[in-house]
Amino acid sequence: MNLSIFFEPLNEDIFALLDKPRTLGAYIGRFTGKFPDWRSADIALIGINETRGQGEETVAEMIPARAVRKKLYSMHKGAGRCNIVDLGNLRPGITLDDTYLRLKEIVEVLISHNTIPIIIGGTHDLEYGQYMGYEYLERAVNMVTVDSSVDMSEDNDVPANKKQLRQILMHEPNYLFSLGQIGYQSYLVDPEVMATFEKLHFEAYRVGEVHRSVQEMEPVVRLADLLTFDISAIRHQDAPGYTPANPFGLTGEEACQLCWYAGLSDQMTSLGIYEYDPAQDSQELTAMTIATMIWYFIEGFYHRKNETEFSSSKFTKYAVAFSDNPERMTFYKSKASEKWWMEVEPLSDEKSPRIVPCSYEDYLQAIKGEVPNRWILTQARIG
Repeated sequence: MNLSIFFEPLNEDIFALLDKPRTLGAYIGRFTGKFPDWRSADIALIGINETRGQGEETVAEMIPARAVRKKLYSMHKGAGRCNIVDLGNLRPGITLDDTYLRLKEIVEVLISHNTIPIIIGGTHDLEYGQYMGYEYLERAVNMVTVDSSVDMSEDNDVPANKKQLRQILMHEPNYLFSLGQIGYQSYLVDPEVMATFEKLHFEAYRVGEVHRSVQEMEPVVRLADLLTFDISAIRHQDAPGYTPANPFGLTGEEACQLCWYAGLSDQMTSLGIYEYDPAQDSQELTAMTIATMIWYFIEGFYHRKNETEFSSSKFTKYAVAFSDNPERMTFYKSKASEKWWMEVEPLSDEKSPRIVPCSYEDYLQAIKGEVPNRWILTQARIG
């Protein structure tokens, strides 16, 4: 497929001074004249300035990915290999729905060739197009979104970037197995929306829970096929490039930690970072934060350990006995990374058990005779 028809090439003059030895700029093949070979790449960067999801009639002129690229290209490459391409900036469709479909097609093509797309810029409703790119897999998909609010409004008058999760839930065919929400702030979320989350057995974590233990978010991220990040989830001091300003939220370090977890995950196949407004970022602090998040995702990717064969000698198996239902819980611990997984038995005999990521805390809870909440939610989703 000729993906180049969907993209505008980059202005080479912007990056001419960034190709210093041992920086990422010297290793990333970018679309300036010739379209890069994305089929052999591990990761593909995609810029997009689609802003009609905010309720505007036209697309904004400023391209969010431009400032991010300048910061990212100037960062030093890690110690491992680096096979990354920059496809340029996606041409928005005639309508917002057309842009969703373009993004869907691009994500589908890239992940089908084992190339991870990293989408930079645009409004958060674009995660709908990112999500639709998984439809061709014809299997259950896990998604995690990092956001200070929960974009699930039922009000038809609100902008598209306030209700895209509802679009995802109502999308047919329905292939969403789990949805995790990280970093929400209770005073920004309608209690009825959280009641819906609970009814659907989805996981949701307040920003205070992330502050308390960002490590407990690792299994949530590790479960996901795709991660989307609304930049407004980060406190304004660390990322001022969004409106309205919010003094509370994740720190820049926590945002980078979540992206590191995402990069490490063998299951993660796309990342979208949305809602960055360069007009609000005069000193390009937000661009630096986003570039660092992407750097950590890339580093995490090149430290993956391919931990998927739980019957192999790479794992230690633990069985915890219970006096009631379940009669037993099985845990797996990787000898290489020391990460944990647990096996969840379905309610129906017709369905197979599912092995899902968990934390050491879940294991400790089980040996105390308590069933971890993550196990209960997973069993309810399996049915």
